[in-house]
Amino acid sequence: MLVNKEERIKYLGFDDLWFSIIGILIISCIAAYLFNDPLQVLSLPEKVFSWGVSLFFTIVDWLINRSIMIYLRKKYPAFSDDTKRITLFFLAIVGTVVLVDFVGGTLISQIHGVNYMVTLSRLKVLLPIILITIMSMAIYEAIYYNVRLKKSVREEEHSKRLLVQAQLDALLNQAQPHFFFNTLNTLRDIIDQNSKEEAKEFVDKLSDMYRFLLEASNENLVPLKNELRFAKAYIHIQSERFGNNLKMNWDIPEAHLYTMMVPMSLQLLLENAIKHNVISKAKPLTIHVAVRDNKLVVDNKIEPKSTKLPSTKVGLANIEKRYKLISGKSVEVQNDGSRFMVSLPLVTTLEKKNKDASIDH
Repeated sequence: MLVNKEERIKYLGFDDLWFSIIGILIISCIAAYLFNDPLQVLSLPEKVFSWGVSLFFTIVDWLINRSIMIYLRKKYPAFSDDTKRITLFFLAIVGTVVLVDFVGGTLISQIHGVNYMVTLSRLKVLLPIILITIMSMAIYEAIYYNVRLKKSVREEEHSKRLLVQAQLDALLNQAQPHFFFNTLNTLRDIIDQNSKEEAKEFVDKLSDMYRFLLEASNENLVPLKNELRFAKAYIHIQSERFGNNLKMNWDIPEAHLYTMMVPMSLQLLLENAIKHNVISKAKPLTIHVAVRDNKLVVDNKIEPKSTKLPSTKVGLANIEKRYKLISGKSVEVQNDGSRFMVSLPLVTTLEKKNKDASIDH
């Protein structure tokens, strides 16, 4: 019977208390009208009795059909079972209305001392009752389908979100050890070539960088301001190796400092530029970092090293995958043989809110 409101909502998709009351009253009035001879004049007590009988029959019909509906929903919960479930429910409605009328009619006939007969005219009167009952139950089905559809969409979106987050975590876990490995190599070079004080300063800067990594580990997007601070700390460390042979040209308008970007993406691009190009007094490397058309553009002249270093396949591919998963935007890469340029989309706070909202709902 689902007396509890929460259970009614769980199995029916909504609280059907008032829907049931109104539906039963409407169908009982229609049944009372159909089963009475319009040419026969009834007294008020007879009209009340006739309606009372119709009301009783309608309540029994409604509750039985409602119980069958709930049973079938429990037995066939999947969308793929809808055709079977609705067909069985349709047959059950027809059978219930006919059976209740037969049993009820037989009891009333015995009370009045007459024989109850299933006649063609009786079935013709039952047909509108069956149709009205089917229409009422169809409202249940429509609401139930809509509720299930919304739930299915929410579950699908939740599953997608979990999958995307798992992919992002895997990519971030891939990038961090890569960064750690490279910075340890740099530290080894500094210890070999420079003083202990410079090595200590390097470790301090490295500590600051790992503080950023810890803070950004749970974030898919970080403000450009924070990423710049991280990238500049990384360049300071690299300057311990290359001195004035590594030059940076920063052109970041203050208005863009609070736009969002994928964490570690700028640092990975700077790392790639340093890794794959000659950096010497004769051929210093200048890296330009600027904001153009709401994109962070990293640009440098190509001076390939004579000995090509083995690639870990982490840097650029990692960035492209994370941007696609998080924002749906693409990273633009241009390589004309003389210059290498990568454009990273900057995400506004409004775009970030809209993206989060679409996932949550």
